[in-house]
Amino acid sequence: MSAWERPGALMPARRRCGGCGSAWPSSLVLALGGSGAQHVDAGFAQHAAGADQRQPHQRGGVVAVDGLEQRDAQRLDELTARVNVMPLGSGALAGNPFPIDREALAADLGFGDITHNSMDGVSDRDFIAEFLFWATLTMLHLSRFSEDLIIYSSREFDFVTLADAYSTGSSIMPQKKNPDALELLRGKSGRVLGSMTGLMTTLKGLPMTYNKDLQEDKEPLFDALHSVSSSLQIACGVISTMTPNQAALQAALSTELLATDLAEYLVRKGVPFRETHHVAGAAVRMAEVQAVPLSEL
Repeated sequence: MSAWERPGALMPARRRCGGCGSAWPSSLVLALGGSGAQHVDAGFAQHAAGADQRQPHQRGGVVAVDGLEQRDAQRLDELTARVNVMPLGSGALAGNPFPIDREALAADLGFGDITHNSMDGVSDRDFIAEFLFWATLTMLHLSRFSEDLIIYSSREFDFVTLADAYSTGSSIMPQKKNPDALELLRGKSGRVLGSMTGLMTTLKGLPMTYNKDLQEDKEPLFDALHSVSSSLQIACGVISTMTPNQAALQAALSTELLATDLAEYLVRKGVPFRETHHVAGAAVRMAEVQAVPLSEL
């Protein structure tokens, strides 16, 4: 049974994040911001060490996803306000003949507004489409976050250690520790993307007013809601229980990472960056030829 399927797998996330299902991305942002220690680590671009950076810039010492998740939280707030419109009273296509105060009913039910065209109100599924887009983008971000941690928790990097609650051993190779929860997070993103694609395909050829095709809106909505809610809880748990390996992070530092600092130093002295870039590159090549660290030239 995988970390995703174990009945107790979500409990650490609920305990540490206060129930991510209610606050959603906001709780994930709080978990990501938990590390405020000042450390200098190697920053990676295209899977290669590129520059030194301070740990809070990465959040947790490995990945910089808090900005992504803050944007997801903002998008959720924005779409919630936009889709909070009551269609009740639209009937099948032409409204209803009863003296219903729709504005008062909408206020009583907690809606911000009412639909103003019954034909559009009956067939409108923008609120589901917008939610599915938000869910897809959120899961895409979680998938990227998972990929970073899968790479950096591997034995080859060893930058971070994942808690046993979110990992399993290999069924064949006893020395391996598999990041099951992260791999499943990465895989769930494709499922949510499929839900959005399926609904869009259903909607693209529909005329105005109600059509039976619209019954197909429930399954992708509920499935995506469950997938995202569970995924955010798992992500909270992974982040709040992982341990950055500071020794490994610092071991990845080398003086070659200061080449950009050298170029920027010369910029402060008045040399254009297009020139300092070449100067710093030449210094790196000279160090390589002489087989010495950049700092010993």
